[in-house]
Amino acid sequence: MDTILPSISPAELNALIGRADRPWLLDVRKPEHFDGSDRVVAGAVHCAPAEVAALARELPPRDAVVYCVYGHHVCQDAVRTLRAAGWNARWLEGGLEGGEPGEDRLVDLARWRETPPLRMRKRPDLGVTGERPSRWVTRARPKIDRIACPWLVLRFIDPRAQFFYVPAGEVLDQARRLEAVAYDIEGAPITHAWEKCSFDALMEAFDLREPALQALATIVRGADTARLGLAPQCAGLLAVSLGLSRLHADDHAMLAAALPVYDALYAWCRGAQGETHTWKGHA
Repeated sequence: MDTILPSISPAELNALIGRADRPWLLDVRKPEHFDGSDRVVAGAVHCAPAEVAALARELPPRDAVVYCVYGHHVCQDAVRTLRAAGWNARWLEGGLEGGEPGEDRLVDLARWRETPPLRMRKRPDLGVTGERPSRWVTRARPKIDRIACPWLVLRFIDPRAQFFYVPAGEVLDQARRLEAVAYDIEGAPITHAWEKCSFDALMEAFDLREPALQALATIVRGADTARLGLAPQCAGLLAVSLGLSRLHADDHAMLAAALPVYDALYAWCRGAQGETHTWKGHA
């Protein structure tokens, strides 16, 4: 008798996406299904079913959530392989498409459609599809947008991404040389447009629609474009960002130090906006 494999619902997975400690998301759809779709779960890495065993041998065991098209035998076979190699792997109930009509129970199909997993648009034109680590390049000495965008990439688009900071005049040339996505500079595919900043453009490019991210985007936009009245938190983000820039002369050290700031802001946007902190002084 087969051992029951551990699974996770889309709602449970959505509560983990965006966290620094989230599980590895592994898309194991067959190549013809992966290539024929323009969507992946936000931040997923693709691995064809035939390559799962090799992946399990090459990488150290880790927490993982695995999905296929409908959440049937393809992802469950991958979970068996990964768990045999010591991974803490679970399969996503309903897969990417929410189960298969005629095969899955109507109640399960309805539950998936009520809260589907957070998905994003693949961007093969930018080289960002989950098949290989992406590269990103922008101007040196980041403050807000050039830190917020890498945070968004790492937490929601590509956890394996690499980032490069170069002099402003070299960004577009380095983008071609490195096969990287240029951002936050005029002429780049991801940059400011009218009143929106590069963080907004990045969310739109990958069709990331999630309420807490929208709230965070407002804070980033206000801090980055000197419109501190957009949200009370804009002034705080600006102050912290300028302070971190003074503390860190190395751009990658600045990025590493600032990532937890955005983790905290996102956590606040997700579940702490109604919470207050009070202290009663002496009567």
